[in-house]
Amino acid sequence: MLPTDVQPTARVVVGFDGSDPALRALDQAAEEALRREATLEIVCGWPWGLHMPGTGAAPREQGQRPVEERRPDEGQMLYDAGRAVTDAAVERIRSRYPDLRTVPHLTTEPAARAILRAGRHASMTVVGTRGLGGFAGLLLGSVSLRVAAHRTGPLLVVRGGTGEPKGVVLVGLASEEDSEAVRFGFLEARRRGAALKVLHAWRYPSVPGVLPVAELYWEGTDQQRKCEAAVPAFATAVLREEYPDVEVRTESVYEGAGRALVEASAEADVVVLATRRPRHPLGLQLGPVTHAVLHHAHCPVTLIPTA
Repeated sequence: MLPTDVQPTARVVVGFDGSDPALRALDQAAEEALRREATLEIVCGWPWGLHMPGTGAAPREQGQRPVEERRPDEGQMLYDAGRAVTDAAVERIRSRYPDLRTVPHLTTEPAARAILRAGRHASMTVVGTRGLGGFAGLLLGSVSLRVAAHRTGPLLVVRGGTGEPKGVVLVGLASEEDSEAVRFGFLEARRRGAALKVLHAWRYPSVPGVLPVAELYWEGTDQQRKCEAAVPAFATAVLREEYPDVEVRTESVYEGAGRALVEASAEADVVVLATRRPRHPLGLQLGPVTHAVLHHAHCPVTLIPTA
C-alpha cells in the first residue's frame, strides 16, 4: 500500500546532458523517485541548442555554421550523440537501482522547453546547476534558470556537496503565503526520516543615509522580535498535528533572508523555498532571495511555485 502522498502514476523528471552536474542530478533524481515509488523519466533535449537539419534555424554561436550549410549526415551524428548520452544515463541508473522503472526520452526540442513540458504534471523535476553549454564561471546555467523561472510543479536544483546526510530539511518562510512550501517540507522530512527546520528571516526597512536600522527602530525591536518569532510557530501549528512523527524546529532571525538561508543550508540536506510564478510568460522573475539561495546554497534547493 502506497503512502498517502504517493500516487501510483508518479513521475520524477530529470534533465540530462552528460555533464558532471547532470550526473549528480541524475543520481539525486533516482533517489527522489525511489522515495516516491515513482517512475524516473530521463529527458535529453537537443544538444547545445542545435536543431536537426530541416526543422528550422536556431541561434548559433560564433563560428557555428547555419543549418542549411551543414552536411546531411550531421543531423544523424548529433542524434547518435544524444542517443549515446541518454543510453549511458539509463545504464547508470539500471546498474545502481535495478528495481527503479526508468524511461528515456530524447527530443529535438531545446532542453529547457523539453524539461518544462515533461515535468508539467510530474511529482518533481530535477536539474543540475549547469550543463555542457555553460561557462565555467557560471554557478547556474541558462537551462536551469529558465526551468526554475517557468516550472509549474516542484523543482529540485542539485547543487552543493554530497557528504554525509545531515538529517535536516530546511524551509525558508517569509509569510503565510508560503504555506505550500511548509507542507512540502513536512512531507519531505517524513520521506527522508529527517527533522524539519523552518527558518523565518526578517529585517526592518532601512533608510540609507538617515539613521542606522537599530537606532531608528530601537524602542520597538524587542516587541517586534516576539511577533516575528510567532510567524514560523503559527505556520507549523496545524501541520504538527497532521505529521506527529516529524520533529520540528522553528527559528526567527534578524538578518537578510538570502544570507540566513545560505548559512543554514550548510547543516541541511535540502532547502525548500516558495517562489512566485512569473506574471509575464517570458519573464525570469525569481526574486533576489531565490537567486541568492540557488547560486550559493551548500545543498540542493527545492522550489515550490505558488500563485
